[in-house]
Amino acid sequence: MEKMYYSIGEVAEELGESVSLIRFWSNSFPAFIKPDRTSRGNRRYTAEDVATLKQIHLLVKGNGMTLEGAANKLKESRRKVDSRTRAIESLREIRKELVAVKKTL
Repeated sequence: MEKMYYSIGEVAEELGESVSLIRFWSNSFPAFIKPDRTSRGNRRYTAEDVATLKQIHLLVKGNGMTLEGAANKLKESRRKVDSRTRAIESLREIRKELVAVKKTL
């Protein structure tokens, strides 16, 4: 069962980035990422927000795009970016499994 909300620390760990960078991206892409807030003001991200942050990570860190370029790319063809992000995630999972198999040999 998937969680309803993820903390900013969990999202940062998932992406392998710092908490401050996730916070910066959240503030830079308000049209795409809308985290809920707890009564203490902490951000809570939905699974959709996490998927969007993964797409931003791919565009900015993977493809070297600027934040403005990434926002434009998400506006024009979000479906294409989503499919590439899922494919890369699948390949990373396969690689992890292969490394684990290699260690057992």
